[in-house]
Amino acid sequence: MTVPVVRTALVPVSEVLDLRWEVLRPGLPREAAAFPEDGDPAAFHIASYEGDAPEVLGCGTFFPEPFPGPLPEPLPGPSSGPPDSAATAYRFRGMASAPAARGRGHGAAVLRAGAAEAAARGAGLLWCNGRTPARGFYERQGFRAHGEEFVIEGVGPHLVFVLEIRPRTRRTGDVAGRP
Repeated sequence: MTVPVVRTALVPVSEVLDLRWEVLRPGLPREAAAFPEDGDPAAFHIASYEGDAPEVLGCGTFFPEPFPGPLPEPLPGPSSGPPDSAATAYRFRGMASAPAARGRGHGAAVLRAGAAEAAARGAGLLWCNGRTPARGFYERQGFRAHGEEFVIEGVGPHLVFVLEIRPRTRRTGDVAGRP
């Protein structure tokens, strides 16, 4: 059996709204899947697909937002040294994988592509408010939980997850593709 290749792309928010709604806001109006950050000109959206199929099977939205509170020391990630309080932080939210595609690498692929794009935009830190049941997933991707668990009303228990990334300069031709 051949496992399809997972590919990612920068996409408009309209490409990820249906999956966000289905996975993260079931039973709520479709508008509940739209986030205020979607309109931020610095925000970007990553979708994942299998092979050449057009169906979005994973997604995430990334945007600049300062890390809430003091940085953990040391930060998980490439340097594992003291935190750089001047680092540009990117937050992500709206991470979702289609139920039928779970365990096939879509979430990890979205995070890798999002971290690379955020680093290309000068970010040194990536963080999120992640659902507590997803802790193992985030930790396998190199993130560390920071602080105490909290509850987002109507959504459930969450933790803050953080990872240091390396900012980089984009090379010629180094641009995420479109599907």
